[in-house]
Amino acid sequence: MSRKKFAFIGSGSVVFTRNLVRDILTFPAFEDCEIALMDINPDNLELSRRAAERIVAAGNYPATVTATTDRVEALKDADGVLITIQVGGFEAAVADVAIPKEYGISMNVGDTRGPSGIFRFLRTLPVMLDILKDIERYCPDAIVLNYTNPMAMLCRAMQSVSEVTINGLCHSVQGTAEMLARWIGAPMDEITYTCAGINHQAHYLEFKWNGKDAYPLIRKAITEREEIYNEEQVRNEMFLHLGYYVTESSGHNSEYNPWFRKRPDLIEKYCTHGTGWNPGLDIMERREKSMTDAKAYENRRITEFNKWIEGEIDLNRGTEYAAYIFNAVFGDNEMFEFNGNVRNFGLIDNLPEGCCVEVPVLASKGRLRPLHVGPLPPQLAILNQINASCEELAVEGAFEGDPEKIYHACLYDPLTSAVCSMREVKEMVDRMFAAQAKWLPQFKHLK
Repeated sequence: MSRKKFAFIGSGSVVFTRNLVRDILTFPAFEDCEIALMDINPDNLELSRRAAERIVAAGNYPATVTATTDRVEALKDADGVLITIQVGGFEAAVADVAIPKEYGISMNVGDTRGPSGIFRFLRTLPVMLDILKDIERYCPDAIVLNYTNPMAMLCRAMQSVSEVTINGLCHSVQGTAEMLARWIGAPMDEITYTCAGINHQAHYLEFKWNGKDAYPLIRKAITEREEIYNEEQVRNEMFLHLGYYVTESSGHNSEYNPWFRKRPDLIEKYCTHGTGWNPGLDIMERREKSMTDAKAYENRRITEFNKWIEGEIDLNRGTEYAAYIFNAVFGDNEMFEFNGNVRNFGLIDNLPEGCCVEVPVLASKGRLRPLHVGPLPPQLAILNQINASCEELAVEGAFEGDPEKIYHACLYDPLTSAVCSMREVKEMVDRMFAAQAKWLPQFKHLK
């Protein structure tokens, strides 16, 4: 078997990169691989290089690590590509959430959908398309795994313009399954499930312990144990009323529907104490806290990194999907089923044709094959349909440079429409275009 190469585009996410590097190297087929790290920030790139080399040394692997700010150099002849980028940095992220907040739209994360997620998508897409062009030229047969949000809109857009094998990955499916298993005291190796929907809003259509429906045990845990109910208040309320458990945290999910963040009293009741975030602060408050003393924060980060790199390195494989997928397709060819983000062509019957869905995908030698799920329960399909339709409009608007479609995508967003009038949404969208114009070349005709 030829020596494999893995390109990390946006490797400056150091913790994430080091975990993926560790996982890849645990597979015998990849022990001697090349890890090609690329980031536009030389300081972060250096940290990720040191982390990867420390893992190689700790495992005594015959692998090599290269680090570059040149994307082409990293991508050339790669077998696997992982994308973890952010466009616009802190300035753009603030505009994503600060302007909607003036109109009563309170975001907890702001990276997936709604006005915040849509504008994050608009500025990220041109960069992703440039990366995709380089992949088509320098490693067209590579398996490309995207971890960049907003997952659904980016995957939908990229998969519509390229024949490259692209799949979007999110750890919320396996992460939530582990949480539910913990709640009922079940070992994960005895849990099976079928999960489908859209990214960050897929549901476990089945969740079984040793082949038996575990939902009664989950309902009992939520309703009878206050500490479990309070751990994920939004998601637990959704489960109690919709009958199926949703992926991704309460902080995220509170943004994707009209029920939890449209009034201050609801934010206090459901979104302040049990969202799984720090503790329920919205993104602006969290970022303001982290930026109060940026130098102290950076020093603390470096100190923690140095402590990790000088300590004992855990070489045990984690639960992120990427390494398992690579191993199945061009490693030892051990089949692996995961939840991935692909376009809906005959996969979920009652969601829009061609939209991006998150469904089971089977990885095997040379291919990724999404699996047919059928129809979702109607109460789940309605919520997915609204969000997927808004995402479809946003993708169309991005490709066409049509601000009217972006306005309509925001107008029908569940939380936005629960809070704002039509005129308010139009004014907000116009302001967001103005604030982010330098990152939106596809809308250069706007003044």
